[in-house]
Amino acid sequence: MLSRVADTTYWMSRYLERVENYARFMDVNFNLSLELHPDVSEQWKPLVQTTGDWELYESLHGEVDKKKVIYFLGFDSNNANSIFSCIRNARENARAIRPEITKDVWEKVNGLYYKVKDGIEKKVWEKKDPRKFFIEVKESCQLLAGIYDSTISRTEGWHFGKLGQLIERADKTSRVLDVKYHMLLPDVKSVGTPTDLVQWSALLKSVSAYDMYRKKYGKLNPSSICEFLIFDKNFPRAIMNCVEHAHESLQVVSDKDDEQLNKADKQMGIFKAHLEYTDVAEVLNQGLHEFLDDTQIKLNNISTAIYETFFSSENILSQQSHAQ
Repeated sequence: MLSRVADTTYWMSRYLERVENYARFMDVNFNLSLELHPDVSEQWKPLVQTTGDWELYESLHGEVDKKKVIYFLGFDSNNANSIFSCIRNARENARAIRPEITKDVWEKVNGLYYKVKDGIEKKVWEKKDPRKFFIEVKESCQLLAGIYDSTISRTEGWHFGKLGQLIERADKTSRVLDVKYHMLLPDVKSVGTPTDLVQWSALLKSVSAYDMYRKKYGKLNPSSICEFLIFDKNFPRAIMNCVEHAHESLQVVSDKDDEQLNKADKQMGIFKAHLEYTDVAEVLNQGLHEFLDDTQIKLNNISTAIYETFFSSENILSQQSHAQ
């Protein structure tokens, strides 16, 4: 498979996964803001911090304001990670690999792009309740993911797409959990209070995990929530589940006989083993923030290794010289 096509497929899927995550975060956070006291900074600043774009937001918009946050995360073209920027990039990537995807996938990506553009024209961020828009974006992404899985052959292209989706998903789960644990509570006295439980509930909903968590554990408990979102092998947004399936796809596209081409596979395998031989008690003793920060570093390193292994021009030239 051409490295250019693999790279484009990988990033198309990452961008689409990011769009869905942002749309879900916005919907859940808006609901949360209605249930708790109206401290705008406390409710909306953590949402920007979840995405890792707080410094950019502060430089562009200054003080925390609900409408400004919704605009920044949803529609701001100056934010490379906004829903609009991501769906625009996903659409351009989809256009570049149009022969590799189905008509159904292309039409859904294209339709989602125009839905978001319509949201800009209608200034959704100015509305009193913009949840309907973000729910529609989230559901469009979920429908698109289903169409992609049900209409694309399980070739290398599909596996590169899954790699992008799953690495992005694991990263966002780790970020949401990290922000809740360290930033949302005003002080340790709030632990176990109704406010604390509402926030943990919102966290689970922000990664669509509330129902499956309650089915497995029943009561809301911070330790159990951490265990579920990090180590559960059956829940599709748990970090462990994402890493396991990403490793499976990486093994399919890796050349086991080439040391360089096996670099990304090795890093993913080491990270998977690290998760398998760690439990939630060790994580909490070590420090949840430290563990999640290390997880994000490892995911970034794996993504870099994937680029160097499959997509970089140096590697393409190396492959060509070996083939001659």
